[in-house]
Amino acid sequence: MPVLLAVLPFGIVYGAVAVQEGLTVAEAMGFSAVVFAGASQLAALQLMGIGAPIWAVLLTVFALNFRHVLYSASISRHLGAFSPARKALAFFVLVDPLFGAAEVRAARTRLTPAFYFTYGLTMYAGWQLATLAGASFGKLIADPEAFGLDFVLPVYFLGLVMSFRKRGSFYPVAGTSLLVSVVVYGIAGPPWHVSLGGLAGIAVAALLGPQRNGAGGGPGGMEGEGR
Repeated sequence: MPVLLAVLPFGIVYGAVAVQEGLTVAEAMGFSAVVFAGASQLAALQLMGIGAPIWAVLLTVFALNFRHVLYSASISRHLGAFSPARKALAFFVLVDPLFGAAEVRAARTRLTPAFYFTYGLTMYAGWQLATLAGASFGKLIADPEAFGLDFVLPVYFLGLVMSFRKRGSFYPVAGTSLLVSVVVYGIAGPPWHVSLGGLAGIAVAALLGPQRNGAGGGPGGMEGEGR
């Protein structure tokens, strides 16, 4: 529920922007139901709003969502109890908060379908309801950024990342990702900084190899779980 409090304003902003860009309520809802990726949906809307060609929209969405390839590779290690159909659904509902929560859960105990789908489907339903609210009443919000709604999820993600700070090699990996993201953002702009920053962190983690955690271990206090 605390995560939903961070996600719902973001969904409302998306719904509001969608109708302001000319989509109907039904089209905004359909976009959320099929794509289910807030940042990519907003990026696509902004590009369509300025008349960008379809290839530019697709390339931007692909670059922005490339991190999900990395998420899926990591999460797949913990899906031993999932049938093929459940795995397909698991990857469909995989979003940033669910990835973080599932990794923390897997570090503490076995990741079960009950935990994963309760979390994931609640997020999915919440996103649809937020989209509906934003698309229906979004015109009442003249400037969403004036309320700081665009800053809600970055703060949440920062807190999520810092929950892994006790893991071995956290600071070299996170620091490299941060540095590369900032440099790429300055040179190429979004959304390339997201994927390239993540890949840089993965490269450092691979070079350093498995690390043992410091005193207290990582999330859940498990020793030797640094990855």
